[in-house]
Amino acid sequence: MELAQSLVDSVKRLIRDDIVSGALAFGARLRIDELSGRYGSSHMPVREALRSLVGEGLVVSETNKGARVVDVDRRHIEHLFTIRIAVEVALARQAALAITAAELGAVAGLEDERLACVASGDYAQGVTINQRFHRRIYEAAGNADGLALLDRHWLLLAAIWSRYGYRPERLGGVASDHDHILRALAERDADAAGVMTAAHVTKTRQDMLAQIAGDRIGR
Repeated sequence: MELAQSLVDSVKRLIRDDIVSGALAFGARLRIDELSGRYGSSHMPVREALRSLVGEGLVVSETNKGARVVDVDRRHIEHLFTIRIAVEVALARQAALAITAAELGAVAGLEDERLACVASGDYAQGVTINQRFHRRIYEAAGNADGLALLDRHWLLLAAIWSRYGYRPERLGGVASDHDHILRALAERDADAAGVMTAAHVTKTRQDMLAQIAGDRIGR
């Protein structure tokens, strides 16, 4: 049983990585036979892996049509960020009242790492560390259900950034936003933490929509 689950987890990780990297395109049909050959696996682990990835929001299962990579358009992103803004603001407010000095130091350290990546031009790693920066804040809120909801979206967001890129001119704005969020947390100002987080996530939504629109105009 453990071996079988390990195989499912391995195939799931490979499919997930290919979606995030763009090797499996948004909207692409996921056929069991093709994936089995691609990953050198039998049908069962692939089928179970796809079922699990549906729960992560990366795969859509359609009756009588099988599975496909989730398709991303403006409406999908707007709905996703409507949820994220509400949850992230709530967790930021909770974190401002609960975060310890050690936790705040860890968050500030992650921002230093992100800035170093940006300075070296490693934007992909910078995006990864950005996720860790925000997650570390939300962990301090002690709201496991809220955190689980956000975790469901992180991989899809990573796949979108990987596909459409990240505007370098936005990086300065991210640094300023993070600085204000850190100040709000240090001052235990829940109102400020909520306002700054709402603005930050809203800007992220605008940037993502602009990147997608620019990509499609350029085709």
